Amino acid sequence: MPVDSTAPSQDEGPHLSPVWTADVPGASGTRLVLLPTDAVDALAAGDLETAQDAVGDDLRLTPFLVSPGCRRVWDYRSRQLGRTPSDATWVTRLVVAPSGEVVGRAGFHGAPEDGTVEVGYEIDPAQRRRGHARAALRILLDVARREAGALTLRATISPDNEASRALVEAHGLVVTGEQWDEEDGLETIFEVGVEA
Repeated sequence: MPVDSTAPSQDEGPHLSPVWTADVPGASGTRLVLLPTDAVDALAAGDLETAQDAVGDDLRLTPFLVSPGCRRVWDYRSRQLGRTPSDATWVTRLVVAPSGEVVGRAGFHGAPEDGTVEVGYEIDPAQRRRGHARAALRILLDVARREAGALTLRATISPDNEASRALVEAHGLVVTGEQWDEEDGLETIFEVGVEA
């Protein structure tokens, strides 16, 4: 059923895999699992029960996924997928720990634009400080490095988010500027080259 992204066919990029994993230290056993579009739509509406039905019994969705911050992301992704269905394989996925627990969400903002892919991730507060964000970022870096269209990986972080800043800096991302986001305010832009 799920395909390991470490072995895409020659004519498709790793982003097409329904399950992303990476055999790198700190990420082994963690999976980023693609959601069906109807599950994204249900999460955007705050309907955890319908989302669970769409996902099936293999994964147990948690109330964190319909928290206000998550719903804002799901709503954005739902509208994005309505406009650009091909982004479905790129955008926000479930972070599944080696234990099988769903511990957060992570993915790209969309397909590479001018060679750049931007990451986004959030771990359930009850699951933080256990290496889940690090594992998710390492998987996203691995996918980007193997994707022909990706040259640069970007993360944008609020200046007061010390934990995320330390995480991306530990993975080679460096400050390249700042931007103003209408919803999130001032953000520091971090980037690293990922060209294969």
